[in-house]
Amino acid sequence: MTAQGGNGRRVTLRDVAREAGVSLKTASNVINGSGRMAEKTRLRVQQVIDELGYQVNVAARNLSRDHTGFITLAVPSLTPPYLAELANRVIDEARKRDYSVYVTTYAEGSAKGARALLESFNNTVSDGMILSMSEVEKLDPEDLDVNFPLVVVGARTTWGRADHVTPDDVQAASEATRYLFSHGVRSLAVVGAREDYDEAEALRAIEGNAQLRLRGVVEECLREGCSLDSRLVGNTGQDWTIGSGAKVTQRLIDSGVPFDGIVAFNDQLAIGAVSALKANGVEIPEQVQVIGFDNIEEAAYLQIPLTTMDSRLDWTAPTAVERILARIGGEELSAERLTTPSRVIERSTTR
Repeated sequence: MTAQGGNGRRVTLRDVAREAGVSLKTASNVINGSGRMAEKTRLRVQQVIDELGYQVNVAARNLSRDHTGFITLAVPSLTPPYLAELANRVIDEARKRDYSVYVTTYAEGSAKGARALLESFNNTVSDGMILSMSEVEKLDPEDLDVNFPLVVVGARTTWGRADHVTPDDVQAASEATRYLFSHGVRSLAVVGAREDYDEAEALRAIEGNAQLRLRGVVEECLREGCSLDSRLVGNTGQDWTIGSGAKVTQRLIDSGVPFDGIVAFNDQLAIGAVSALKANGVEIPEQVQVIGFDNIEEAAYLQIPLTTMDSRLDWTAPTAVERILARIGGEELSAERLTTPSRVIERSTTR
C-alpha cells in the first residue's frame, strides 16, 4: 500500500515500517487502529507516520478490507433545509458508530437521477447507500433490487424491495388538521398540493409527501364532518419555496372564499403564506391560523414564530443509519417499512 508523502515523495507502508523498526503487520495495525502492541511501539510508529507524511490511499485500502468505513447518502438537493438537516444528522449518527458519510446529489427526474446512481454504486469506496428518493423520480421496483445494502428514506414507496424509513405523513397531516379544528378553525385552506384537487384521488394516495399530507388533511376533514373546499386547495406544483407559498396564498385570498386556517405542506410554504397574509393586513393568528411541516431552524425565530409539525429527523437519521449498518454487518433482514408518528410544535401562528 502506498501513499503520497507531505514532501511530494511517494511514501510506502514499507518505508514506515523500516523507519520505525517494526514489521509491516505492526505498521498496518497502527494505521488501522487495530492489533495488540505496547503503547510505546504504537506511539513510535505514529511519530514516523507523521514525520514521513504518510497518508492512506483509501481506494487501495478498501480493496484489501471487508468494508470501507463509509456509507453514501444520496439526496436530490441540499438546498431545502429539511434535506440539509437530514445530511447533518446522518453524518453525526454515522460518526457515533465510527463511520463516515459520502454525501452526493443527483439530478431529479433525469438520466442522471437516482436510477443512474443505483446502477453506478461502487462498493470499493462505500459499504451501502441511504437514498432520499425524490418525488419526481420515475423508478421501477426492479431498480431497487441491488446487490449492496440499501435503505430508502422519504415518502416514496419501495414496493417492499428495500428498507423504507419514513415518518407517517398521513398521521402528521391529520394531527395538524385536528389541531387547527380544535383551536377554532372552521374553514380550512391548504398550500402545497402538487396538482388540482380531487377528493377521491387524494384518499387513494400511497406515496409522496404532498399526496400523503393532503390525504391526511382530507381524512381528518371527513372525520370532522366537513369537506375540504376545492377552491381552497392551493396547487404549487413541485415548487415548495417561500415565494411559491406567498403566491399561492395570495391567489387564495384573491379568490374571495373565506378561510381561517392554513395547513402548509412545509415550513417554507408556511413562511410564504404568513408573508402574504401580513401583506394583506390579515391578523395572525387572530384571523387566520397557520401550521407548517418539518420544524426547520428558522421557524422558531420568525417575527411570528411558526407552529409546525416535527420533522422527526431525530428518529429518521439514527434509524436509517442503524438499519444500513446492520445490513453492512451481515444481518439477514427482510425489507421493512419503518415509520413513526409526528407531533405539533406549538408556536405563535396558532391560538
